[in-house]
Amino acid sequence: MTSADPRGLDLERLRGHLDRARPGLVTGALSGRLVEGGRSNLTYEVSDGTGHWVVRRPPLGHVLATAHDMRREHRVIEALHATAVPVPEPLLLCEDESVLGAPFYVMEFVDGVPYRTAGQLAALGPERTRQVVLRLVDTLVDLHAVDPEAVGLGDFGRPEGFLDRQLRRWGKQLAASRGRELPGIEELHAALGRALPRSPAPTVVHGDFRLDNVLIGGPEDAVRAVLDWEMSTLGDPLTDLGLLVMYSSDLGLADSPVSTTSGAPGHPAPAELVERYAARSGRDTGPIAWYTAFAWFKLAVILEGIHYRWTLGQTVGAGFDRIGELVPVFIEHGLTTLQEG
Repeated sequence: MTSADPRGLDLERLRGHLDRARPGLVTGALSGRLVEGGRSNLTYEVSDGTGHWVVRRPPLGHVLATAHDMRREHRVIEALHATAVPVPEPLLLCEDESVLGAPFYVMEFVDGVPYRTAGQLAALGPERTRQVVLRLVDTLVDLHAVDPEAVGLGDFGRPEGFLDRQLRRWGKQLAASRGRELPGIEELHAALGRALPRSPAPTVVHGDFRLDNVLIGGPEDAVRAVLDWEMSTLGDPLTDLGLLVMYSSDLGLADSPVSTTSGAPGHPAPAELVERYAARSGRDTGPIAWYTAFAWFKLAVILEGIHYRWTLGQTVGAGFDRIGELVPVFIEHGLTTLQEG
């Protein structure tokens, strides 16, 4: 922890706002650090020497329309906090951009480990690794079992036509964050559009559900918190499952800057994750190949956006210089998955 202001986080202004909005929460001088690992919204851990909190804000530049919405992210964790889905307690939302230069929110700090690599997960041993990943699937089932109306999220999205809108949305995101040729990406986008599956009943979807976005801790290696809700909405639950399958697949790359844990001994195969989800949720997972191919496409677009911001010098953190080389790999995997499905 450092007392110097990380980029995008003015500790003096933050302290002033917290004193006004939550008197007595902070009792000493704040220190803060950027939490590495996030590739989109920025996450900081702050402390007054006694208490610890987390601050989330958008990236420092090139913020896309509908993306990086702090109000939506805060709203969903506030709604889910009383459910079986483990989320940090939200403490406040600030939409006054004069404080940090962008909207942000503050939530409780949850102690736990985000397993980002196969090497980190391998340290648990095969059996613990297996149980951690299976609990991740169970947590996804719990999320998709939440009644949106009952928790005040009935208007959180427009489920009708969800997959078609998702394809159009990510196509627009690609156009807005693209400065180079990407062979095959238009072919993948078009092929997905021609093969749209029929969606099951809508649920709250996370939008980026993976082991890297949860905190594991305690003697039972429990899922202590699900993080990074910036893409959450109401929609097709199998999009979350397809993304989890994608992240549980071998990228075929050494030392990838994108988190993948599939190589850890004991890690369940993607087919087992799909079977467990189907058995516990009761949903038909037959068209999972389409959803997995869509996940490859979506991540290709996200990575290209991150690469574009990096070329403009508008993001911070390590590993961004290598993101661009991954985009063609994700495109190729998407095309192959769709063809083989």
